[in-house]
Amino acid sequence: MGKFEQDAKALLEAVGGKENVSAVTHCATRMRFVLGNPSKADVKAIETIPSVKGTFTNAGQFQVIIGNDVPVFYNDFTAVSGIEGVSKEAAKSAAKSHQNPIQRVMTMLAEIFTPIIPAIIVGGLILGFRNILEGVHWSALDGKTIVDVSQFWSGVNSFLWLPGEAIFHYLPVGIVWSVSRKMGTSQILGIVLGICLISPNQLLNAYNVASTSHAEIMKNWVWDFGFFQVQKIGYQAQVIPALLAGLALSYLEIFWRKRIPEVVSMIFVPFLSLIPALILAHTVLGPIGWTIGQWISTIVLAGLTGSFKWLFGAIFGALYAPLVITGLHHMTNAIDTQLIADAGGTALWPMIALSNIAQGSAVLSYYWMNRHDEREAQIALPAAISAYLGVTEPALFGVNVKYVYPFVAGMIGSGVAGLLSTSFNVTANAIGIGGLPGILSIQAKYMGIFALLMLVAIVVPFALTIIFRKVGLFTKAEDETVKSPQVEAIAEAQEAAQVEKGTIVEVVSPLTGQARALSTAVDPVFAQGVMGSGLVIDPTEGELLSPVEGVVSVLFPTKHALGLVTDQGLEMLMHIGMDTVNLDGQHFTAHVKQGDRVRVGQSLISFDIDAIKAAGFPTETPVIVTNQNDFQLDIPENLPMAIEAGQALLSTSKI
Repeated sequence: MGKFEQDAKALLEAVGGKENVSAVTHCATRMRFVLGNPSKADVKAIETIPSVKGTFTNAGQFQVIIGNDVPVFYNDFTAVSGIEGVSKEAAKSAAKSHQNPIQRVMTMLAEIFTPIIPAIIVGGLILGFRNILEGVHWSALDGKTIVDVSQFWSGVNSFLWLPGEAIFHYLPVGIVWSVSRKMGTSQILGIVLGICLISPNQLLNAYNVASTSHAEIMKNWVWDFGFFQVQKIGYQAQVIPALLAGLALSYLEIFWRKRIPEVVSMIFVPFLSLIPALILAHTVLGPIGWTIGQWISTIVLAGLTGSFKWLFGAIFGALYAPLVITGLHHMTNAIDTQLIADAGGTALWPMIALSNIAQGSAVLSYYWMNRHDEREAQIALPAAISAYLGVTEPALFGVNVKYVYPFVAGMIGSGVAGLLSTSFNVTANAIGIGGLPGILSIQAKYMGIFALLMLVAIVVPFALTIIFRKVGLFTKAEDETVKSPQVEAIAEAQEAAQVEKGTIVEVVSPLTGQARALSTAVDPVFAQGVMGSGLVIDPTEGELLSPVEGVVSVLFPTKHALGLVTDQGLEMLMHIGMDTVNLDGQHFTAHVKQGDRVRVGQSLISFDIDAIKAAGFPTETPVIVTNQNDFQLDIPENLPMAIEAGQALLSTSKI
């Protein structure tokens, strides 16, 4: 449950329910509502909500004051209400408009796989457990597996294959359903089309295609229409054919809905959508997927045996995870089998195991950074365990592809490990278990080296995921896990703030201008001290400097507001101008980012005073201490007064 979930539910009810909310957004300190009927808002009830500090109406907006935690509150509010805020939608549109084709494909995959994440997580844990039961030959058991020596565990292993097969072999059914759901078309048609891609009674199982001769396929696995034939090939666990088939079905349905009269649409729209989509799936889309797989197989075999195998190791190690996303990774089994027959071992399987570990380490790092977020942790931790046991789909679709930066970190770590693996000729005796148990399949003379490579695949992605998160590299604009790093920064600073009562923290002026009492502020939220104690400065120079040494805990996307937290735990907020959030970042230039450490006098934000005033907004800037219950302020008595940036302004002491 989110930190403010209960308060968000109470607020939704008090503003008149979802149907009364025309739009909602937020700024640095408050929720901003456009209500269909403002009189339905129960102000008294709202102000009794624990996290609400007050309300007022301004410029047609009903504003609910939350404070520094408003980004977190906003996320919980949109989650419980199902209302997408104006700012969030605008941010998503802007983000998508700047995405390259690869990022757009990844975004689409994440959106399609989100509804089926619970099933994938369960399936991953089941298959990982079955790998240990039936795939590991234990020396303590005379080289036998657990299922070889225990009838009980053999029965458990067999029983668990029922849900395991349903989740992964029949994955196309879930994918086509999810595509239909996302496109707003008939979900039952998506389910029917998905079943037609994996029918166990009429189609050759995708896992058996590589071991079935072409002659046998043409004899026993074709639909014969006289002058042409169509192969009866199943697409178990295949993603690309299912995605393309689902999109074809949805676009056909949308097309026919617009052209067929409603009175007969129930008859003709499903038929004219399903049958052509099914034909396309088995004649065009599916074969294209298999052709791509065959090309990849040829390239992989040449790379493993060529003189540039080290380069191939780096490339294959990095790209194996994307192959898992497409479902084409199953083609590597045929290559492994051939290598084992010809050379007595395979150099491909070790890289696959290392890729599993790398993606698992990336999601484990994500879990570590979000361990206090119950909703994120309950997805990330089991996904990491599953990947370490050799099944990466939960990690990929549940976290890594969804947020991009863990996925890239895993690819880089896997690429480094793959380069080293091929350079040292690490070879496996047979196809075994991916992930950490993969070492049991490695030839004895390479086990020591492989153990070191496993360490590389653990450390590199784990560290890179943290680095990418901190610097904002490869992170998406709508990624909620990086949306509010101020929460983390404050928490970390507060944990470190173990100071005695009476500890003094001096605050210098962040601006040059005229300082006056906070009660004279134009905005009643600040004037009434709702947000904290402090004063207001009318700047004469457009340069905001750091008044203390600490961490940037808040830097709003529109760059008009910034917060700091010192090592002693003092929390400050500086809000440049009033209602300047409406400028959407124009006339503001930030020189720092959230999470940065800053020193006294360091430039934080530059702003154009004349342009802001010309746009109709005052530039008065409240400088306040938001945790006044923890620190007592000594405010100058001779206000108003002229002040220079860097000049002593406030003295605070720990209570």
